[in-house]
Amino acid sequence: MNPVFSFIILTFNEEQHLPRLLNSITKLNAPVFILDSGSTDQTLKIASDFGAVLQQNAFENHPKQWDFALKNFEIKTPWIIGLDADQVVTPELFNQLANFREEDYQDINGIYFNRKNIFKGKWIKYGGYYPKYQLKMFRNGIGYSDLSENMDHRLLVSGKTIIWKKGHILEENLKENDISFWITKHNRYSDLVADEEIERMRNLRGQTVRPKLFGDPYQRTAYFKNLWWKLPLFIRPFIYFGIRMTFQLGFLDGRTGILFHFLQGFWFRLIVDMKISEKLDKNKNEQIK
Repeated sequence: MNPVFSFIILTFNEEQHLPRLLNSITKLNAPVFILDSGSTDQTLKIASDFGAVLQQNAFENHPKQWDFALKNFEIKTPWIIGLDADQVVTPELFNQLANFREEDYQDINGIYFNRKNIFKGKWIKYGGYYPKYQLKMFRNGIGYSDLSENMDHRLLVSGKTIIWKKGHILEENLKENDISFWITKHNRYSDLVADEEIERMRNLRGQTVRPKLFGDPYQRTAYFKNLWWKLPLFIRPFIYFGIRMTFQLGFLDGRTGILFHFLQGFWFRLIVDMKISEKLDKNKNEQIK
């Protein structure tokens, strides 16, 4: 068994995706820990057949699910790799992990992987979606889940981090090829984001990551989110979509890519703003009564 790193994977009805991910990492011979949130398909059987350590926890949001996983699995390896079930480790990234030596990273606490996002079989290369660095590998006991947001989830570390620009994790949710699934999923997410933003308006929620334009990937994200929260509702989706289409060259992703940018960069953001407005109006009316 690999003595250096273990995998944690979150699942919910992932029979389409889990075999694909497990097959991409099986030859690394690393311990696998799976936190499931109530699957009713073959996910648990697939995980059990693979020999993964299984736990279940009711899902509230991704940050809290990762927090539960990190606090409740007994992981012995010095490093942890956190993956989503719809991701796959590419051969080039596999080779980097296979050749990973603890002694080469003595002063490092976290490693960013480069992600490729696939939508309806199309690699979304533009619109700010590539390169996309996510902190996926971190020291056991140092990495933790950022609980400052309801939907966006990230794993954080204190101390020094590095970026692996070569090799990728491929992220492709095959269930999202059905547009009804995509809409239902993001309608649910829009409630989480709307509630979160209202809490921010009332100074009930802050940011864990220090915003910094020229900082690490997550600090840059925090910087632009700070700008986003200051923009007027209903105007900002038009600004964001326009930037993705023009300055970030989203139009080069072709018909499928433009559809993705419209759904993710405009439709979803507009629905969030509508729900924020509705919730604020409802709260005002309740206070008047």
